[in-house]
Amino acid sequence: MPSSNPRQPLSLALPASSQSQDFPSLFSDLTSLLLHHAPASHGRAPVFSSSTLSIPAPPAPAPAPAQVPTPLARAAIGACAGAAAGAFTYAALLPLDAVKTRLQAGAASRGSWQVFADILRADGPLGLYRGLSAVILGSATSSAIYFGTCELAKSLLRPHLPPFLVPPLAGASGNISSSAVMVPKELITQRLQSGAATGRSWQVLLHILRTDGFLGLYAGYAATLLRNLPAGVLSYSSFEYLKAFALSKSNGANLTPGESVMCGALAGAISAALTTPLDVVKTRLMTRVGTDGSRTVVGTMQEVIAEEGLMGLSRGIGPRVLHSACFAAIGYCAFETARLAILKSYLEGCERKAAEEMKAGDAAA
Repeated sequence: MPSSNPRQPLSLALPASSQSQDFPSLFSDLTSLLLHHAPASHGRAPVFSSSTLSIPAPPAPAPAPAQVPTPLARAAIGACAGAAAGAFTYAALLPLDAVKTRLQAGAASRGSWQVFADILRADGPLGLYRGLSAVILGSATSSAIYFGTCELAKSLLRPHLPPFLVPPLAGASGNISSSAVMVPKELITQRLQSGAATGRSWQVLLHILRTDGFLGLYAGYAATLLRNLPAGVLSYSSFEYLKAFALSKSNGANLTPGESVMCGALAGAISAALTTPLDVVKTRLMTRVGTDGSRTVVGTMQEVIAEEGLMGLSRGIGPRVLHSACFAAIGYCAFETARLAILKSYLEGCERKAAEEMKAGDAAA
């Protein structure tokens, strides 16, 4: 979040340290944060500080009002940046998602490259982008809600909680709010990708509303929420903690693009690998047409295990991990870039407005 000087870039840095962090001092810092008091003096700042976790620090004494965005302004900036980053990232990685969906929905035991080749033979390159309009519209909306909620939650939670606890709670809040938009979007996209429905995205939407009603758009909602909550907490928190670790090692003011991509990719891979079983269940529920099979999370999981064993719950883990790693790497980098650009524009606008008001006041005097 912005520093007290609006002309400076957003500070995510850990104060410079001439010594490396050893385990006892790291443990002391974490313990101090959890107990909500300052750590014992080691001649340097703790690794997991408000600045390294991108949590807005309390405003400096008597700052100019235009220099400190309000929580709602932070949420609006995050929402705009999230919409741009979400639409771009989801669209760019849609082919990987199409392969993953075919693997999880199909009964045939085929590899990722075979499924990729099958899609190209049957539908051509455009087959990898089926449901693109639903992806762009739904992802932009859900990402705006997600990042806007995360930024708002960080601003509101920071004064009341240790910094170490804020990222997971902010990530959970963002996922709960964005799932209301993400589930219908994924439902339409995955039915098109799996071949369970044909036509344009809006035609599939109307068909679902006619046959299943409004609640039909939320098939697999419980499984999606069950998957997104741990996935969101793991991904968002992992990125924040990895970023803090990288800054503590480099003593830099901000992550380099390469460091940002690596932290995002690792955070996305960890989250995807641990939540693949829930994603398999969610995909089965969303792509199931008719009355056959269970309609519950537990029942569907039992069906998968009975038919394919425990390994059935890991179907599509390769493209899913690759997709999530690429998505997180590109997405976090795109979000941070867009957020900083919008924040800079916002602060410059506040400066111009304050200068105009000052001139008007001087003229009136």
